[in-house]
Amino acid sequence: MRTAIWCALWLAGSGLVFGATPAQQAADPSKQGKQVLPPAQPGVPPPTGQTPGTAQSEPPKQEAPGGVAANDEIYLIGPEDVLQINVWGDPRLSGAFLVRSDGRISMNLIGEVTATGKTPAKLSKEIEDSLKEKEILNRPQVNVQVTSINSRKYSINGEVVRPGQFPLVVPTKVMQALVNAGGFKDFANKKKIEIIRGDERLKFNWNEVIKGKKLEQNVFLQPGDIIIVP
Repeated sequence: MRTAIWCALWLAGSGLVFGATPAQQAADPSKQGKQVLPPAQPGVPPPTGQTPGTAQSEPPKQEAPGGVAANDEIYLIGPEDVLQINVWGDPRLSGAFLVRSDGRISMNLIGEVTATGKTPAKLSKEIEDSLKEKEILNRPQVNVQVTSINSRKYSINGEVVRPGQFPLVVPTKVMQALVNAGGFKDFANKKKIEIIRGDERLKFNWNEVIKGKKLEQNVFLQPGDIIIVP
């Protein structure tokens, strides 16, 4: 009995307290409103984006996937391109439009609109002017975006890994186009490649260009070009 009493008095006098009381927490503001994380265990890595003893950080932002954008001030709309036209405040005029082979689109209340040969910015302005002239809207706000570029293409046929059609959105030379097609098959004749451009037939010798010779063969492609690899 005497031993138990002496142990209790010794613990009280030494100040060994295993849990802070509400009064002690109020007396020490530094312990209020903070999240205390457990210490890192040896051999166990901290969660992703988190270091030991800190709160978890926000996950990195990911960009939304998408295709190549058409510059509103430079890109010229062509047949088979798909346009997204948004007229603010009027869903009757908004929607997706396929540019026909004659270069036109049909819009509600406006009728036939020529789209080919114009930039998205210019087409937006022309639609706005048409809405004003026809007194459909007083202050129209129109935004035109090219959501699918189908008018600017080149083709590669013959002894390449991935023959077919490719979009021509950015300036592309013959060598880069052949790389985009996955390179050559085993029996491709790299010395007698041809680029068919209308009535022209341009010659391209891969073996020369790859060695830095006759670089004038490595021309920029134009829409409709066909590369033949025998």
